[in-house]
Amino acid sequence: MKWGWWALAAALLVAPLVVGGPFYQRMAALVLLSAISASAWNIVGGYALQISVGHAVFFGVGAYLPLLVYQRWEWAPLLGAPLGIVLSVAIAVVVGAPTFRLKGHYFAMATVAVAELVRILVNNWDFVGAAVGMMGPATPRTVWDLTFRSSLPYYYLFLAVLAAELWLTAWLSGGRMGYYLRAIGTDERAAHSLGVPVRRYKLYAFMLSATFTSLAGSLYSLMVGFIDPTSGF
Repeated sequence: MKWGWWALAAALLVAPLVVGGPFYQRMAALVLLSAISASAWNIVGGYALQISVGHAVFFGVGAYLPLLVYQRWEWAPLLGAPLGIVLSVAIAVVVGAPTFRLKGHYFAMATVAVAELVRILVNNWDFVGAAVGMMGPATPRTVWDLTFRSSLPYYYLFLAVLAAELWLTAWLSGGRMGYYLRAIGTDERAAHSLGVPVRRYKLYAFMLSATFTSLAGSLYSLMVGFIDPTSGF
């Protein structure tokens, strides 16, 4: 089994070099970006079975912040990524803290409502470019801009982030948090009766999921160099 993982890692490392071509390299980078987003959603939706259908809000916040700090203050776009994570986690707390106290589909409904409200707000807010959107640097000023002509550097950057995310998820899965989340997903009432702090761990999962989803959004805008409400939210 371990050899299989090593073979997969080797294949992912050499694939863009063997296949070659800008189109295939860019498609491979986008596949990895989708895998980062899907793995992030899996933390809250797969383990804890808390169905969020508004994760676009975290992706969009993460995508906007790098280009916002560049447009408004001429900072390196990379500096906007941690700001996007902080804001996304704050939104996750604001949404999750009250809705996780309720039963049924209230959480899913709340995520839809927040994502749509944020999209409408951004679409009409001139400070973040409104419906026109925002652009990043056309040419790299420093390495911190993460502006490359080729998609190959983005591919390996996304691959490293995905590997770190999967390792962290596997590590958490084998610990207390993983057991608690699986218990919550299997039977929330039974987990609570056995002493699992259900609301707290659902919120932890939501915050961690928001963190990686926001990071995926930041990586997307750094590669594409443009974001608007439609592509972000």
